[in-house]
Amino acid sequence: MTTVLLASIISQARYFTHIARTHMAPPFLAAVNEKTGTPVTATVVMVIANCTMAFFTSLDILANLVSIATLFVFSLVPLALLVRRYYVSGETPDRDRDKLILFLVLITLSSIGSGVFWAISENTWIGCIINAGVWFLATLGLNLILKEAQKPKVWGLPLMPWLPSASIAINVFIMCSIDGASFVRFSVCTAVLLVYYLLIGLHPTYDAAKDVENKGTNTTDIDVIAARTNAF
Repeated sequence: MTTVLLASIISQARYFTHIARTHMAPPFLAAVNEKTGTPVTATVVMVIANCTMAFFTSLDILANLVSIATLFVFSLVPLALLVRRYYVSGETPDRDRDKLILFLVLITLSSIGSGVFWAISENTWIGCIINAGVWFLATLGLNLILKEAQKPKVWGLPLMPWLPSASIAINVFIMCSIDGASFVRFSVCTAVLLVYYLLIGLHPTYDAAKDVENKGTNTTDIDVIAARTNAF
């Protein structure tokens, strides 16, 4: 856990520096020390926040929260990869978009179902086999029915869509082994962050998108960030 906290302090400081540059967090967190080239202010804030949480929180609770958050992110990444590979806004037909949504919902729900059956049901094999079959058919349908909307230019993830679909299933399955109280705590933290984003973070995101749109369409994701960092 000590290693996790140290890694979190270093990584979170960099995350908050870029988030602050888009004005979705207090701008003072975006300050970078001229001599060391590191986000000293954000690092100090993250050290205080992480140490305070570690000091006043039980190790078991903290470990479960870190595990849920990590597995949740690891589940969202392959899900986003599938969306990115099979959907392009303005180009993918609505029918293919609806099929993609259906397959992704089936993959996600079958993964959750397998984990839940394994955690709480006595006849675990029956439920797991049924959900595994739904997962397999949904992934197979995604592979056979839909065509990839865009191909990677240099290097892309192999075994599409099997590898990201398996990643979703494995991470969700492991996540379901964590106790329910930890999910309640995680849900509360997620709800607080979601409210913060809707009330504060959404506006600068919209403004940045508008700034880039006014400059033209030949822009990249870096331009979106740069549009909100002129003051720095």
